[in-house]
Amino acid sequence: MEQRVSLVTLGVRDLARSRAFYEALGWTTGAGPEDDIVFFQAGGLIVGLWGRDDLAADSGVEDGGGWGGITLAHNVRSPEEVDAVLAEADKAGAAIPRYGAETFWGGYSGVFLDPDGHPWEIAHNPGWTLAGDGSIRLDP
Repeated sequence: MEQRVSLVTLGVRDLARSRAFYEALGWTTGAGPEDDIVFFQAGGLIVGLWGRDDLAADSGVEDGGGWGGITLAHNVRSPEEVDAVLAEADKAGAAIPRYGAETFWGGYSGVFLDPDGHPWEIAHNPGWTLAGDGSIRLDP
């Protein structure tokens, strides 16, 4: 198996509500209004939204309904951009459990929750390289 991730699919309770949230953040999709799964190109990978029950069944797991032990991250170029993205998410209807602040690892980050409670860390890590296309590299 190659060391990469191609697709992250988020299980959602209300597809229309979740789609509207991500579109309010400026994300675009080619999915039709009646499609049962919505895909967004997100840099070099794809983020999908699909009904939570359908995703659980397709993945062969039981849905306990709680946090799934995963936090998504979106890295940005500055602490100011962290705060701007959190404000944008707040305006789109996100909950903000942790506003932007300095971190123990020397960066700056905050967290928003999408309508289904999926946590997104918005982070500026001065030790990593963020390319013009948004791709990120671990610096040696």
